[in-house]
Amino acid sequence: MRPPCPPPELRQQALQALLAPDPQQKVLLALSLRAQAATFSIADRLDIETPAGLPGCPARPELRSHLDVPKRSPFTPQGLGALLHAVTHIEFNAINLALDAVWRFDGMPPAYYLDWVTVAAEEAQHFSLLQDHLQSLGYGYGDFPAHTGLWDMTHKTAGDVLARMALVPRTLEARGLDATPAMQAKLRHVGTPAALRAVEILDIILRDEIGHVAIGNRWYRHLCAQRGLDPIATYAELAATYGAPRLKGPFNLDARRAAGFDEDELALLGN
Repeated sequence: MRPPCPPPELRQQALQALLAPDPQQKVLLALSLRAQAATFSIADRLDIETPAGLPGCPARPELRSHLDVPKRSPFTPQGLGALLHAVTHIEFNAINLALDAVWRFDGMPPAYYLDWVTVAAEEAQHFSLLQDHLQSLGYGYGDFPAHTGLWDMTHKTAGDVLARMALVPRTLEARGLDATPAMQAKLRHVGTPAALRAVEILDIILRDEIGHVAIGNRWYRHLCAQRGLDPIATYAELAATYGAPRLKGPFNLDARRAAGFDEDELALLGN
């Protein structure tokens, strides 16, 4: 009688999803990973060298520096498409960074890996909502150039989970909490059915992103406590060391509070 096959391992499955270049395949793999996560084993350590081709991405969009991506007015159909494409690209990158947080870092509690699997699946849902809306406007993901900013910081922080938690969810994703209300206000001013549908999608994204930033905050504080570090002083040191962008207002303080930032941290914003 053959011994039973061991269950699939969660972190290796996350790496396979991260390597997938096709956006639709990546979405399906991320959703499947969350659906089956309870049946998978979770390795404390993965002896896998970082493979070439991370993250898996389609041939398009053309990737440029954020300074070289043209800005267009959402009051034109093409401009609205370009704006929605930019958000779609952010969500695609967010799937990748969540999957990378799962596979890359050894020695974290099982809840850490399950948290980031959940984030990857929710980012996949956001990507799908935006992609479907883009297609209703006659565009697809890849039709406009896009920037590399979110993955750039993911790459910089690959060597330290503390830096990753500090500077990706708590910094770059938290900026989305601040930017979304202003974007929604502009879209309401546009007032077309397509623009108002985009406002509805951004409501869903904002709700979920508060939870994602909260996960980053929780594990950042866990790691600071584990290493005997002061969270506020350590954040300032990490931001300087890794060249994190300087935060500028206006800030969505209510969303940041809901995501777990305390009043001392909020008082330092923009300083």
